[in-house]
Amino acid sequence: MEEEVPEPEAGPEDEAGQAADKSGKGVVAAFGQSLKTLRMRAGMEREEFGKRLGYSASTIASFEQGRRIPPPRAIDRSDEVLEAGGLLSVWKDQLEQAQYPAFFQGMAQLEKRAIELLTYDTLAVKGLLQTEEYLRAVLSNRRPLLDTETIEQRVTARLARQAIFDRHPAPLLSFVMCESVLRRRVGGKEVLRGQLEHLLLIGQRRNVELQVMPLDCEDNSGLEGPFTVVTRDDGKRFAYAEVQGTGTLETDPKRVVHAAARYGIIRSQALTPRESLAFIEKLLGEL
Repeated sequence: MEEEVPEPEAGPEDEAGQAADKSGKGVVAAFGQSLKTLRMRAGMEREEFGKRLGYSASTIASFEQGRRIPPPRAIDRSDEVLEAGGLLSVWKDQLEQAQYPAFFQGMAQLEKRAIELLTYDTLAVKGLLQTEEYLRAVLSNRRPLLDTETIEQRVTARLARQAIFDRHPAPLLSFVMCESVLRRRVGGKEVLRGQLEHLLLIGQRRNVELQVMPLDCEDNSGLEGPFTVVTRDDGKRFAYAEVQGTGTLETDPKRVVHAAARYGIIRSQALTPRESLAFIEKLLGEL
């Protein structure tokens, strides 16, 4: 019997509004049309409506035209202001899915239900651990270049995912990263400094373990690249890998077991969490 995995849909990310990719545009456009129809029925201009929600008229226009996805609180507030009786709030789940690219849909849903997340990275700090400045620098390095609005949209959406750290009950979160990730000056020295300081703070959380794989370590079972193993709240495990703008969500139990075992070996080869935090402090002193 096949595993029940969240079905992919689509679209990037943002908290004050997100751009959706092609497969999510239908949902976003339909919501925008509904929002516009209800606003006009209420006899409210965009500027007035925007003031009630805390947005500019141009942002309201982008919501209505399907160029951006309003955050959940704005959807609920719109429903309230326009006295829509739930006609807008009912869209929230579909719009939430439309935040992410199709390849990340399944992983995004699993992340929300995760009781354990194990991740190994070799190129950049994991998205869940990134500061806003570091994330902006990562996105600015994308080629082809992303436009300013898309960068803003994706920054806010990814930061919103970091609510996983404050969830109750708290999931168990383990991050192992190659030393090169911590030395790569993405965005410059000050951006890296802020990122390392953030890692030290996150590493103090009781449900988080950060570990560093030293470059001089002769044994490294993670040379095949970065990956994540996630355990859902029903006990089922999945493995996820992403490269060159595409992602693969592995559901085959045998392959997932192998990925989890490989992660366990990687953890044993890396510095301990205590040693890793001391290592990060040392790197900070070198900047």
